[in-house]
Amino acid sequence: MSTTERPRILVVGGGYVGLYAARRILKKMRYGEATVTVVDPRSYMTYQPFLPEAAAGSISPRHVVVPLRRVLPKAEVLTGRVTTIDQDRKVATVAPLVGEAYELPFDYLVVALGAISRTFPIPGLAEQGIGMKGIEEAIGLRNHVLEQLDKADSTTDEEVRRKALTFVFVGGGFAGAETVGEVEDLARDAAKYYSNVKREDMRFILVDAADKILPEVGPKLGQYGKEHLEGRGVEIYLSTSMDSCVDGHVVLKNGLEVDSSTIVWTAGVKPNPALARYGLPLGPRGHVDTAATLQVQGTDYIWAAGDNAQVPDLAARKAGVENAWCPPNAQHALRQAKALGDNLISGMRGFPQKEYSHSNKGAVAGLGMHKGVAMIVMGKMKIKLRGRLAWYMHRGYHGMAMPTWNRKIRVFADWTLQMFLKREVVSLGAIESPREEFYEAAKPSPAPAVAAPAPERAKAS
Repeated sequence: MSTTERPRILVVGGGYVGLYAARRILKKMRYGEATVTVVDPRSYMTYQPFLPEAAAGSISPRHVVVPLRRVLPKAEVLTGRVTTIDQDRKVATVAPLVGEAYELPFDYLVVALGAISRTFPIPGLAEQGIGMKGIEEAIGLRNHVLEQLDKADSTTDEEVRRKALTFVFVGGGFAGAETVGEVEDLARDAAKYYSNVKREDMRFILVDAADKILPEVGPKLGQYGKEHLEGRGVEIYLSTSMDSCVDGHVVLKNGLEVDSSTIVWTAGVKPNPALARYGLPLGPRGHVDTAATLQVQGTDYIWAAGDNAQVPDLAARKAGVENAWCPPNAQHALRQAKALGDNLISGMRGFPQKEYSHSNKGAVAGLGMHKGVAMIVMGKMKIKLRGRLAWYMHRGYHGMAMPTWNRKIRVFADWTLQMFLKREVVSLGAIESPREEFYEAAKPSPAPAVAAPAPERAKAS
């Protein structure tokens, strides 16, 4: 970490908002005007809409993440966590990956911690559940699913086999529906290479507490998505929830009980709980309360945006929706990050700030290879697409929204190669503990047991 007497703009979080806000600030800032410091536990940003495709092997995991130091060469990038913020002294406490925590003074603050998985105190969930918020979880899910096929193919125990081939997904929003669609595609393709496993042997279950899936694309397309997944053999249980999953024994509210080795949890998100230690004004659900300018209420040097912020949706309010807030999606995050960067520069220079307003442009979702739904909003007209064309819209939109041309090109190259090459179905389950085999080879061998000395024979007299 370098020291500087220039004003410091501290960006807490290197996710979608943190990355784009820092890029915007660096672009708008005059030379030597301020120092931009980004603090995040990871040295990369993850483009979360691509996690289902990474789990299915459609995109290389390395291409779904963007290295912060490479994209922000003019910024300080610190790998660690901001644990507390002292607003009176304008000092943040940073806990690095190793070593003692230290204090970092700042003049302007951007809060972009994002969200974490919203969970409930369900028995067994912490031990059995697999989330889908990071690239590590997507890679782990892919390896885990293929490992279950390996188990089922090699065992003669019907109970073990049934448990291995049962896959339960909780949450029917974008993340849940897209993940079950992609993983079902992966398992279907992989089964072709197993002599004792067929798609008919597998059981896919999607559970949601709401009465529909894919609410973001509207009821008609949501119903189409439901019928499409059911046509592929996915069991969908709506208006129900999971009561417990101890040792993989899943109990649903509707009375259904199954044994499953794979329980994927995508039932929504909540603001990062670290926000409660920052002394910021929070909304009823834990979001940072911001004005329409993205400035935190009651401050003139703190801004927030994205999934951890409660931002007034001015476009919806103008349309007559009272107390509307911007939904937590990539569409708003990208635009809010740019508006935040502009407003921070304006605030730093003493100029007036602009209010953030954005009308919903629609939503797209992929449900596996060549399958998807899309709703495009053009003025007062809504264009609804489904099937292959919607899938192209999904890939086109998110491909162009991927940060940096380096990553855009790599993602499109992955997709192009997939048109000509078969899907990879290699399980790298050993990646979870890569040193295990070396440890077994290198650990000291146990000392051989020393035989007791034979008793001496009596000497002949």
